[in-house]
Amino acid sequence: MKNIPAIHLAIIQPAGYVHSLGFLDQARYFRHMFRRQGATVTMAKNRLREDAVNVVFGAHLGFPADWQERHACIFVNLEQLGQGGASVDPDYLALLRRSAVVDYDAANVGAYAQDPADVPIVSFGYAAYLDKPAPALEERPIDLLFFGSTNPRRDAFIARVEAAGFNVAMFDGPVYGPERDEYIRQSKAVLNCHFYESNRFEQARAFHCLSLGTPVISEYTPTTDPAPAFRDAVLWLPDQVEEWFRLHFKTPAFYEEARKRLAAFRCGDAVHDPMAQFADLLAFADGFRQGFARVRAPGPWRPRAINLGSGKDYKPTWLNIDILDRAEPDLVLDLGQPLALPLVAPTPMGGEVLLEEGALELIHANNVLEHVPDLPMLMTNALRLLKVGGAFSIEVPYEKSLAAWQDPTHLRALNENSWLYYTDWFWYLGWFEHRFEIVKQQWLDAATRPCAKDAAAFMRVALRKVATTPRERTNARMMRADFGGLDDDDQFAAADAVALI
Repeated sequence: MKNIPAIHLAIIQPAGYVHSLGFLDQARYFRHMFRRQGATVTMAKNRLREDAVNVVFGAHLGFPADWQERHACIFVNLEQLGQGGASVDPDYLALLRRSAVVDYDAANVGAYAQDPADVPIVSFGYAAYLDKPAPALEERPIDLLFFGSTNPRRDAFIARVEAAGFNVAMFDGPVYGPERDEYIRQSKAVLNCHFYESNRFEQARAFHCLSLGTPVISEYTPTTDPAPAFRDAVLWLPDQVEEWFRLHFKTPAFYEEARKRLAAFRCGDAVHDPMAQFADLLAFADGFRQGFARVRAPGPWRPRAINLGSGKDYKPTWLNIDILDRAEPDLVLDLGQPLALPLVAPTPMGGEVLLEEGALELIHANNVLEHVPDLPMLMTNALRLLKVGGAFSIEVPYEKSLAAWQDPTHLRALNENSWLYYTDWFWYLGWFEHRFEIVKQQWLDAATRPCAKDAAAFMRVALRKVATTPRERTNARMMRADFGGLDDDDQFAAADAVALI
């Protein structure tokens, strides 16, 4: 390709949802295949780039529609869709119908595309980056490993294998990435069985195990239709599952066959290499990028909401601000320092953001204010950025709880009176025309559930920006050292002076 687009791989992970790490296997393979063709590829969690085509994994977990206004997105569907497949949220199917999609199995496409030709299909194959030395199959301590979600169908299949006299090892908690891969390399084989009645082969799981040098033993049904790369690479079970394990598993013949299957997968890459599929996908991405550029919203991003924090607290579609680069915020900025507005700044994800006075609807700060050295400056900047009626949502440790000082970076503890200067005594901060009012105050326990004050570990407060009243401004003029910014009347004096000449 002459014009190879930059590719950004984005994995969607709702807060605290560990199973999104399961998409690392497929995202790494996409990265490998795109790089083989000379593309520049980046990868991140919950972050999109404005200067690349975003290839998105896990959008069925939630994807805000307005994210597509400024970002070119192609969605990777790894769900089994259609009759007998996964029961997904209708919003996900609606997203696929109106968006650019790439799928791993053509049988899924009818569930969302009017014309199947509009959806590129890519297969998984041998991943050379995973092929590292591992113990001989006979020396591996784990006989059979199963990982993934279970349901009655899978439980019944695993029970049949164990009835033949072999233990199937399973994790007692979620384990993904290199930590899980070490267990795969220590297993004589990985057991694969279908979750859904659609019985589509789980190639997105099998390619990873085979590339790690571990055989895959899989059930085979009349509707299991594996991609060509897997037909000679997987040990397919007959209907007599128990008999096959009793007579064949862990025998010299099994080890010989397993090694041949692994070699077939590795060497079969020359025949079944999906390079052409990914080349077509890259051309598809380039065409999509050019079309998106014609309809993309012009100018810098004008966010409606700011999240003070990033890292695990990252909020999609919000402007996530942090003082630390390692938190991978949308903008590195300290609102506890003087702020010149309007501010136009480049973002690490290839775009520009514009911050203007009175433009924001919402600011959120979850366990942030207790760390800020100059809290009055941060509150002043928040007041300036919010429009009248805009909200500042705050959560902080309560001063009488153990949580108040457990973090060595805490600079203060807060209580219900900590907001008085921002609501009632605003003139002390130099404020005049606007202040905050408390809309809601709530006590939370250690699990952030609502509770009584005597059990509180945290305090949640909602502040709203309001215009000061004439009486409040009069009181401020009385309390301030000056008269509250009275006009200097110079223009009138100058006009009188001219008239006297």
